[in-house]
Amino acid sequence: MSTGIRHKTEKHAWGRRVLAELKEELNRLEAAGSLHIPLEPGGWWHQYVCPRHHAELLFDPAERDAQSFRCPHGCLIEGEAYRGAWLAFKHQSLARTALQAAAVYAASRETAYALLAKRIIAGYARQFPDYPVHPDAQPWMLKGRAFHQALTEAIWSTTLLRACLLLSDEGVTWTEPEREALDGYLRLLEASMTEYRRILIHERGNAENNYTAWLNASLSCIYAVKDDRSGLLALIAGEGGWKHHLSIGVKPDQLEFEGSTYYHVFVLRAYLISAEMAERFGIDLYDAEGTAGQSMRGMFDVLAALADDRGGLPALHDGPMERLPYAREIAEIMEIGLSRYRQPGIVPILREAYRQMGGPDGARCQLEALLYGEGEEPAARRFGGKAAAGSGMDGEEAGLRRGSRLLRDSGFVVGRRASNSLSFLADFGPHGGSHGHYDKLHLTMMHQDTAFTPDFGMVPYGSELRKQWFAETASHNTVSLGGASQAAHTGSCLRFEETAAYTYVWLRSEGAYPDCRMDRHLLLTDQWLLDWFEVTAGEEASIEWWMHPVVPAEEEEDRTGVETGLGQSPGEGGVYELAIQGEWQRLPVAKRYKVAAPAGSAAGALKLSYKVPGGGRIYHAALLQPGDEAYAVRTPGTSVDPSRPLTALLHRRHGRSARFVHVYSAGERTALKEISPGVVQVESAGEICTYELTEQGLTVIGGGHHE
Repeated sequence: MSTGIRHKTEKHAWGRRVLAELKEELNRLEAAGSLHIPLEPGGWWHQYVCPRHHAELLFDPAERDAQSFRCPHGCLIEGEAYRGAWLAFKHQSLARTALQAAAVYAASRETAYALLAKRIIAGYARQFPDYPVHPDAQPWMLKGRAFHQALTEAIWSTTLLRACLLLSDEGVTWTEPEREALDGYLRLLEASMTEYRRILIHERGNAENNYTAWLNASLSCIYAVKDDRSGLLALIAGEGGWKHHLSIGVKPDQLEFEGSTYYHVFVLRAYLISAEMAERFGIDLYDAEGTAGQSMRGMFDVLAALADDRGGLPALHDGPMERLPYAREIAEIMEIGLSRYRQPGIVPILREAYRQMGGPDGARCQLEALLYGEGEEPAARRFGGKAAAGSGMDGEEAGLRRGSRLLRDSGFVVGRRASNSLSFLADFGPHGGSHGHYDKLHLTMMHQDTAFTPDFGMVPYGSELRKQWFAETASHNTVSLGGASQAAHTGSCLRFEETAAYTYVWLRSEGAYPDCRMDRHLLLTDQWLLDWFEVTAGEEASIEWWMHPVVPAEEEEDRTGVETGLGQSPGEGGVYELAIQGEWQRLPVAKRYKVAAPAGSAAGALKLSYKVPGGGRIYHAALLQPGDEAYAVRTPGTSVDPSRPLTALLHRRHGRSARFVHVYSAGERTALKEISPGVVQVESAGEICTYELTEQGLTVIGGGHHE
């Protein structure tokens, strides 16, 4: 935890502003009478989701108690599962309040805030033994006392114990009864965390689990409060300890082993807490490395490589696209990373987190800024070289240049060109275990002002849409067969090239369906992104190419050889049916496109465009072969609010093979036409290039792209 909190408020205007905001919030919570510790343990927060709209329910920390719970669309929900989830939020909120009060005391020396923090910490210390080992926890969970899960309990305990340490650092003392209660809490918590580690590491043989990192973090805080250096040293060095977990829980390319950005942030935060506690004993973990070179510095670097130009992190596999508690976690680790490693790529991610937290234009705000922020307010910078409006900086000063990146171990590849507003992120790697999606060869397209076709991440796990939509193939920008999702499998990257003229990636999947091979070729130039997808199936099937833009499509007037129909559908009743989890999901079809000329004639070109934030536009051209059809399909919305529907583009062909060729450009219309089978021509802004697909991959056979 950062030291010199008072110094920040004396030297920096942002520190004084944030301190005033935090004091006002604490005073409001006190006045509302909401800072009372519930006698009931918390449940599983993932169940705090509306069963109708699938959006997370609203939580107000100023509410002392609640028996009914409101969704953002006005539904009023009741039930024990929702009550338990609300209690989980309440317990976490109270722990945060204790840490906030301790930080405000450190900055202001106003005794009332130290007393408030002590009251919450001592209150939980007295109450903790009375919480039962949770009787309502699900069978797969390691059970907690104050929560369903020991994992949630570990996270909550680190917040309380960091508050305790901050008070001690500021010279606050405890009465004898308070000390006795705190000692009892520490003994019970240490015993349970130690036992859960034994079960997870030795009994289940699952040391790489993200649980382990948090059990380690909780025990590190316990040893710091107890001043137990030997206990901490043993924890760091042992099986499943900090150094071992870094070696097995993070891939050599620096991404957390499940391939989830959310769980990467989750584990990195736990590592940083353990490192903070180790530093109190003069032990430096900040520059430590795993057996394959894994490091916390590298974990920050890979996040900077994956972020979009605004600093938003992609929701790879399970994890939210945008959520206040997640934004706070990102702000915390990025502030620590910025102060420790001085990596400029951290700044856009930090400012985007603060923007989501309510900071105007990404300005510092809330508790994370006061605790972990150092120095002057980071300048408003973004990736890609685009200067912030009114910043007075040109692109080179304001932007952070990044190239393409292949994460071969984790199975992700990023394509970027400095002069192209479009970039891409594709997934070909391991499934991701319990947090993985059936999404091999998924393509996220990004514009400098928005994630155009993002990975939608995941709703809270209590939502039925977790398994009925968001983990499934059809919700991703890839190919499915016959309305069924892919099998869990790992693809491969056959080629990755970055030249002066283009970035080229060739990805392959051979395990999605029996006897099925899928190849995706992505070629990014300074003018366009060409997406060429080849599928060979083992038997006749409906081969379905999906794209999910977050902005609506507009039809271009020039639609060469393509006709549009309304009210038509691939099935009866104007719906498209998907086989998901043994049930049929029915998606309404809004529009149909097909080649206008007779069968056997030339391919048609479907042309669409999309207006993106900031006034830019993306142009999209797709080849429709005779026999192909394309549909505008209504689907659930993003995982932030699935009840706000989106319109996907479904391009499909029935048979044993299919070829889907699409091209995208920003700012200039792009023409796409087939010259002969396996040869296409792309034209944009006066540049023409011809591509041929051979057994060696995609080849430039005419036009631009000279080295």
